Order: sequence, then structure tokens, then C-alpha cells
Amino acid sequence: MGRSSDVPALRRGLSVLRVLAAKAEPVTATAVARELGLPRSTTYHLLSELVAAGFATHLPEERRYGLGVAAFEVGSAYLRHDPLERLARPLLRRLVSRLDLTAHLGVLHGAETLYLVREQPRWPLGLVTEIGVRLPAQLPASGRAILAHLPAAQVRALLPGTFVRRTGRGPGDLPALRRLLAAERRRGWTVEDGFVTEGFASVAAPVFNPDGRPIAAISVTFRHACDGETPCGRDWPERAAEVRATAAALTARVAGRA
Repeated sequence: MGRSSDVPALRRGLSVLRVLAAKAEPVTATAVARELGLPRSTTYHLLSELVAAGFATHLPEERRYGLGVAAFEVGSAYLRHDPLERLARPLLRRLVSRLDLTAHLGVLHGAETLYLVREQPRWPLGLVTEIGVRLPAQLPASGRAILAHLPAAQVRALLPGTFVRRTGRGPGDLPALRRLLAAERRRGWTVEDGFVTEGFASVAAPVFNPDGRPIAAISVTFRHACDGETPCGRDWPERAAEVRATAAALTARVAGRA
């Protein structure tokens, strides 16, 4: 049995974690201490423990703290359980019936996109995105739909400086990814054309939790071949509108807000 004196420390650590999760940008230790009414020395100790465990990330140049990869892994593990999948599956089925395209529900798992649900039309495509498959988060449209709504510092902490490309297409480094995410955030949905598999394209939109943070993404995939880095000037707005409506419906089901 653990000591009863450990319980208050655990509660304070969880309180610090909740503060980091609720903020749109990384925050200073002073701001955390002020919000929780804790001594600065206690706050620094708690933050150091969270950083050591991977639940927080320290940005020394900015003297700020944000969520760490372990926090996203715990969140993704929760999302892999039935509630989100059960809520999403009927929505994906209706999306497939309207568009006759393969639809996915994906979440962020560290620096990767993890596929939780896949619904297929009568004539399915041969895709690599099986349930449980992980891909570098910056390549699939669903991964970038989530990344586009995370703080820039959080994206920097999650992803390495240079990226591996599967097909020679897609962002090759963090600056290129930032430019792409900024444009996609303004547009409200993401598109990839041959980044994951040559001859296939996808559009995706994010799903948000009650705090307004992206927790998942819904996407549809279809055949399309294109030369060059851009998606041939095609944005597929009609398909994107259907995907966004489905993502909004799932956001509402989890009492989320964009």
C-alpha cells in the first residue's frame, strides 16, 4: 500500500497536468503556480517529475512547459477504447453510404497517426490504412488535421526536424510542415495527394473535445493520380464538406467544441 502522504502530491501533479492540457500554448512555471496557488518550488518539482515521466515537455529557450508525448499516448489509449469508436462508427457508415468512399477515424499516437476505425464501400480499395496501422503523422490528411490545431511548440516537441517520405511527396521538414498546417488550419480541413500511397488521395477534418483540443480526425480516401507536389489544384471541396459535417457530428457527440 502507498503512503497516504503521497496522495496530495499525486493530486497536485494531476492538477498541474490539467493546467497544461487546458492551455492553447505552453506556459511558464510561474503561471502554473499562480493558477493553482502552489509555491514556486513545489511547482518546479512537480513539473520536473512530469517531464521525467514524459507527461510534460520543457522548452528551455522559452522557459515554458507543455504536454509531453506520454500525455498524448494516454489520451490515445483512452480513445482506442469503445466509446469514441462506437460513437464514430455509425457516422462513418453514413459517410460511406453518401460518398461511396473508404472512411477512417484516426488519432495521434506520439508522432504517428493511428487508425482506429475503417468503414468501406461495397467495392473496397486496397489501402495500407488497416485498423491499428500507424503512419508518420505529417503524411496522412488525418494526422495533419490534428496537428494543424495543436500549438506550434507542441508540434515541434512531437516531431523531429526532418521527415521520412514514403513516396517522395509531402513535407520534408518542420518549416515545410508549418507552412502546410497554417494553410490547412485556415481552410478547416486537410488534403493529401499521394503522400501515403501513390495513386490515392484523402481529405480529412478534425474532431474536438470539450476543451477545444483536437482528439481525432475523420477522413475519406479515393483513387487519384497526380504529378508534382501540389494536389493538381484540386481541393475536392464537396467531399471535404461531407467529411467536415461528419467530424462536427462526432464533436457534438463527445460534447466537444471547435
